Amino acid sequence: GRPFVLYKFRTMYSDAEKDGACFAVERDPRITPVGRFLRKTRLDELPQLWNVLRGEMSLVGPRPERPEFISELSREIPGYLHRLRLKPGITGLAQVLNGYDNNLDSFRKKVALDLLYLQNCSFRNDLKIILRTVVMPAMQRYAPSLVVKDEFDTRQLLLEQMTIHARVTK
Repeated sequence: GRPFVLYKFRTMYSDAEKDGACFAVERDPRITPVGRFLRKTRLDELPQLWNVLRGEMSLVGPRPERPEFISELSREIPGYLHRLRLKPGITGLAQVLNGYDNNLDSFRKKVALDLLYLQNCSFRNDLKIILRTVVMPAMQRYAPSLVVKDEFDTRQLLLEQMTIHARVTK
């Protein structure tokens, strides 16, 4: 993991971090109304395609982390730095199963899912993650009856499919 400039649309007010960097929280008052829409639709991630074209990121992989948080997280979470072995991605297993990180417990879950992805990364699993990233939000909005209601079952099913595919391909 080496530092690079991550491109995103600005979603927060310009003075949002005047007191220092901090994690975003649900209903964060620092986010602009347009920014809320961009984040909800994930359109704020679109400029990261430039990072992919430049070779700094891939479509799927662990999300990059801001340098301000890496030293603290690596002290608090065993194995945190192992997730940096892969090129960061626009989306990843942790994003589709864990959502946004805003506390240490959610970061622990994210690291566990990133390490699971690291052990089971394949083109097929990348396709599943991309489909979950693009299709599931649209289905939740426009065809909610087709979405599995029990989120745990959905997570477990995806994890089992990844594990089974990894055993078959090894």
